[in-house]
Amino acid sequence: MVRDLCITIPSFFRCPISFDVMTSPVSLCTGVTYDRASIQRWLDSGNNTCPATMQVLHTKEFVPNRTLQRLIQIWSESVLHNRRVDSGANSVPSRDEVESIVKGLRSSNREAKRIVEVLSKILCFAKESEENREFLASREDLVPMLIGFLADTESVSDIELIEELVRILDIILPKIGGRKKELMTLLLKKRNDDKDNSNGLYSLLFILQQGKSLDSRIGSIRVLEAVAVDAESKLIISETDGLLPELTKSICLESDPCLIEAALSCLIAISMSKRVKTKLVHLKTVTELRKLLKSVNMSVSITEKAMKVLEMVTSCGEGREEMCKDEECVEAVVEKMLKVTAGTTEHAVTVLWSVCYLFRDRRAQEVVTRMNGLTKILLLMQSNCSPAVRQMAADLLKIFRVNSKSCLSSYDTKTTHIMPF
Repeated sequence: MVRDLCITIPSFFRCPISFDVMTSPVSLCTGVTYDRASIQRWLDSGNNTCPATMQVLHTKEFVPNRTLQRLIQIWSESVLHNRRVDSGANSVPSRDEVESIVKGLRSSNREAKRIVEVLSKILCFAKESEENREFLASREDLVPMLIGFLADTESVSDIELIEELVRILDIILPKIGGRKKELMTLLLKKRNDDKDNSNGLYSLLFILQQGKSLDSRIGSIRVLEAVAVDAESKLIISETDGLLPELTKSICLESDPCLIEAALSCLIAISMSKRVKTKLVHLKTVTELRKLLKSVNMSVSITEKAMKVLEMVTSCGEGREEMCKDEECVEAVVEKMLKVTAGTTEHAVTVLWSVCYLFRDRRAQEVVTRMNGLTKILLLMQSNCSPAVRQMAADLLKIFRVNSKSCLSSYDTKTTHIMPF
């Protein structure tokens, strides 16, 4: 919570009851937003009115105000950043100073508070420019040292240290190039005590579960994706206890869009084996993907990635069965098939081919027919789609047994072009 007489707090960030900045804003049926703890105390005291308007509440249920919560978080982080700048803590060091800092970090006594101070300077340097990030990535000792700190489970109790490590790795790893396999090996290296949770993956999981800032949670997911360089590393990541459930939790509709997109990208990277896809089915990933596809507020990028994950999940029998139970999911795929990007279209056709042609599910076929999906498939075949998509579309048309009584009875098979309007 922000309490500073020198800081001007936007009035709509304050709870109407406590007048403090809201940490968990929720809205009543009257449309007024309060901090969850304050309004809960009000209602628990036997009141049945809205404190601000004094209207009688026809329901005491409230809805989380995710948009306002995100705005408050961005504002709070901005205030914290400005404080650091004003205090000189984030003044950008030179390359020579960074060289000295890294040497000092290597020889330090690894006191958590001291390491965080040093890391904040390295992070400030990295954020300054592309050249600075390339300079840090070119140092063969820096990233292995950071991963060494990350894999040290004695540091898990200090969440601030791990978050700072994740922020730096997130910004440097894209510049590492061919060394990612080596770094993955370091990330998985266990300490001498050989505990099950004694490698860096569990530190990343710890941030996903308990990270205080959104950027560190997003960063931990991107680090996971960056080191998923081959089949072995993808399998190890996906089978780390707790990671898949946290990634699935991150793609829920209520999450921040940046977190959703990062989690979807990571799932695409690691969900290669049938065993992983089956686990995703059991984690109700199909339901979460359906919610994303049906939402009108999702970005083009999120929609395409959600459709890609659904394609991967429905490539296994359990995934196809789960999707066919959910008519709304089939509807969402047909709805988005020609409306987003070429990539989304290809993924959507593959999903429909899996459930309608390969799986021959009557329920899915009926939904496609009801949603005018056959006409969309015909339009797709007249477009400049890839040979693979064209073949799947042709397969779909075959199984719908087009005849004189179908919705396509008036379609002229000699037509060479269909205008999509």
